Amino acid sequence: MKYEGRIVIMAILAGLPGSLVALIFLWLRDPTPQAKTQWTLTVLIVLLWLGFAMALRDRVVFPLQTLSNLLSALREGDFSVRGRAGADDDALGEVMREVNSLGGTLREQRLGALEATTLLRTVMSEIDVAVFAFDHERKLRLVNRAAERLLAAPAERVLGSSAAELHLESCLDGEPQQTFQMTFPGGSGRWGIRRSTVREHGLPLQLLVVADLTLPLRQQELQAWQRLVRVLGHELNNSLTPIKSIAGSLGSLLTRRPLPADWEDDMRRGLSVISTRSEALSRFIGAYARLAKLPRPQLESMEIRPWVERVVSLETRLGVAVRPGPDLFIQGDPDQLEQVLINLLRNAADASLITGGGVRIGWTRNGSHVEVAIEDEGPGISNTANLFVPFFTTKPGGSGIGLVLSRQIAEAHGGTLVLENRTDRGGCVARLQLPV
Repeated sequence: MKYEGRIVIMAILAGLPGSLVALIFLWLRDPTPQAKTQWTLTVLIVLLWLGFAMALRDRVVFPLQTLSNLLSALREGDFSVRGRAGADDDALGEVMREVNSLGGTLREQRLGALEATTLLRTVMSEIDVAVFAFDHERKLRLVNRAAERLLAAPAERVLGSSAAELHLESCLDGEPQQTFQMTFPGGSGRWGIRRSTVREHGLPLQLLVVADLTLPLRQQELQAWQRLVRVLGHELNNSLTPIKSIAGSLGSLLTRRPLPADWEDDMRRGLSVISTRSEALSRFIGAYARLAKLPRPQLESMEIRPWVERVVSLETRLGVAVRPGPDLFIQGDPDQLEQVLINLLRNAADASLITGGGVRIGWTRNGSHVEVAIEDEGPGISNTANLFVPFFTTKPGGSGIGLVLSRQIAEAHGGTLVLENRTDRGGCVARLQLPV
């Protein structure tokens, strides 16, 4: 039975006792007089009884139908429909107000979602990075304007195509971040990709972002060449200018007649300066060659504790305090990593000798890496921006390649090298991180 029918039956049953009592008194109290009046009253009682039952049905069912229409409108996305609320202390009025409030909330959320979607679509279409989305069958489901240019085809033609058909299958395999050389229909060059997983309607999608690295790499290459030329030009001028000046002076000396009495001493001093500057220039070129020809590390199992203790024993100018850490093993090239630690300890000792401070070294495990920290009590670093610029040095007689070479070795082992000023006191701390 329907809900409305049950309401009518309950209303009739609610009025049944009173109506029966009224009819019994009407017909059994004095059955003889005025039968017409009795029938009139009987019909009136029955009509009122049924009328109030149907009115009760309407009063219950009509608000529920109104609520049903409101909820249906919300489900269809029409948030402009509102129900008329009752009094503040009315239960049905409270329900209407809550439904109206729900409609307002959904309307605001829908507007926010539409604005966010519009912003996302605008960003996706305007950015100069190709974005693809593939489903679990590796079918293309999403593509932006940059990706259309990369594929040299509109979205209508490529949507639904497989990664193999688009020659993008290699981008969906391997590491989530890669750099590779590849030719697309819309261009060729060096590309960087990033891959991640997102969900749409509960289904996973592989999001593929392809960025053209050709121009940034060329700009970096140009900047590197410019820095190289500046450094080489500076060092060559520093050596060739005095050599040219002294050679010219010696040439003019030999043309003088008669020769001065001390011309041999002048010749020896001039040739000595030329020889010294030539050797310095040779060392400079050799240092550059070492930076450019760093061999690949020959990896083998290394224990942290003996490696640190062995290098500490080589620093005899001051006592280096060792803060022991856990027993860990890494895969590394012993010769190269010893050179890194020697460079860092030597720099720390040089800085601490200036102020009469000490040096401390220790190691800890940080997730999947081991961090070796070398702390000194020197004057600190005044210019951190040029620390890893080749041949930049603040030490008298320094070559300026130790830190650059150390960072290259650390990165070749999959690690990092960072130098920064200490925050607890004066001095510097060098942090060498290597994978365990």
